[in-house]
Amino acid sequence: MTPLDGAHATRATRALRRRDLLVGRLIDVFLDRGFAELSVAELAAVLRCSKSTLYSVAASREQIIVAVVRAFFRRATERVEAALDANADPRERVGAYLRAISAELAPASPAFFADLDAFPPAREIYKRNTRFAVRRVQGLVREALPDGGAPGADAAFVGAVAGQVMESIHRGEIKAQTGLDDSAAYAALASLIVARMTPDRARPADASDG
Repeated sequence: MTPLDGAHATRATRALRRRDLLVGRLIDVFLDRGFAELSVAELAAVLRCSKSTLYSVAASREQIIVAVVRAFFRRATERVEAALDANADPRERVGAYLRAISAELAPASPAFFADLDAFPPAREIYKRNTRFAVRRVQGLVREALPDGGAPGADAAFVGAVAGQVMESIHRGEIKAQTGLDDSAAYAALASLIVARMTPDRARPADASDG
C-alpha cells in the first residue's frame, strides 16, 4: 500500500466512524419522537448539523429513515445475542432472550412504533426482525425441550405464540388491554414460555385422589 492509499483508507475509516456516530444519534431521536413528522431540516436542527451532513447517511429523507431503522434493529439484535449466556440453563436462555429484547425496545416511544407501522419500508424491516426473533425463540425452545417431547411441534407452537405476542407488545395492544408496560409484558411472556417447557412433575403420593 502506498502512502496515498493509506491516507485514503484512513479518511474512509474516519468517515465511516462519523457516519456511525450520526446514525446512533438519529436512532435516539427516532426512538424518542418517531420520524414521520420530522423533515431533514428539522433533524438537522435537532442534531445541530447541516442537511448535507445528514445526506451523508443516505441520499433522501426516506432512505435516511430506512438506514436508521435498519441500524436500530441490527444493533438491537447484536445486543440481544450478546446478552445470552451459553452456559445458562436452556430454559433460562429463552427467558433471557425475551427480556433482552424488552430492554432494547424500552426506549422506543409509541410514536416510533406507530411510524414503523405506517411507513411500509420500515414496517418490512420490523417484520423481518420479528420473524428472525421468532425463529431464534424456536431454536432456543428446541434446545430446552425435555427428552421425549415433540420438538418440532412444540417449537413451532411456542414460536408462533411468541411472535404474535411480540407484535402485540410492539403495537401497544398488550399495554392497552392489560396495563403492562413492555418490560413487564416480555417478562410475563418469558415466564409463560419457560413454564410451557417445564416437564410435568409427578404429584406427591398423598395427593387428593387418595
